Amino acid sequence: MIDAAPAAALAGVLDVTPPDGALPPLWQWLHFLDRVPQNELGPDGHPRGGRFLPPIPDRRRMFAGGRFTLHEPIRFGDTVTRRDELAATTVKQGRSGEMLFVTVRHTFLRDGTAIAQEEQDLVYRSGDAASKPPEVSYETPETTTADWQLSFTADPVSLFRFSALTYNAHRIHYDEAYATQIEGHAGLVVHGPLLAILCLELPRRAGHAVRELSFRASRPVYARQPIIAAGSAGSAGGTLAIEAPGGVTAMTATFS
Repeated sequence: MIDAAPAAALAGVLDVTPPDGALPPLWQWLHFLDRVPQNELGPDGHPRGGRFLPPIPDRRRMFAGGRFTLHEPIRFGDTVTRRDELAATTVKQGRSGEMLFVTVRHTFLRDGTAIAQEEQDLVYRSGDAASKPPEVSYETPETTTADWQLSFTADPVSLFRFSALTYNAHRIHYDEAYATQIEGHAGLVVHGPLLAILCLELPRRAGHAVRELSFRASRPVYARQPIIAAGSAGSAGGTLAIEAPGGVTAMTATFS
């Protein structure tokens, strides 16, 4: 059953009024959580044997993007079933080793009728991390000309709270030594889903109802990096982006 409490908790992280009546698009990530036993977790904090994950040596997991279609609102108090399936897999060779691209499809049903569908694109790569974390900027991004803009800076506390709300134990989000020394990042990594939700805050706060969304993550964002969620809307839909320091576009999205 869709409880309103997780949405109220996320609203607290974002410093906004809790939504009323139904989940905003993508806030379904607060529900249908996999709570696996501690002894089934791997060294990165993720389950060692995911439902759609074949054995990959020294794997590194990345959230690459996804798509979401909403046919009917997911209302508070609804009893909703999520049906999961493996939609696609592709193996490629990258500079650091083998990379597995996985697309997982979630179908949300109420009384047996599909009311929403989501696809998540995940990348699993093997091989050693970079010997030296990349250098990144912490300067405030330049102001854009987009119609909508939202400034945000994640810190370890907000990342910890989002990890708790989504039951995400991936250590890159809360263990800085692991993130930098083992996985080769420049710091704690901001969750890709959090960036996508920040993008969707722009049309939501402007009163636009989003029915379809497609988004793609291209670069990581790190804790304490100031970012700007920017977007514009037209008659047929709109575009959204996460602008990071140094002229980096970390995520792009389209919606209608």
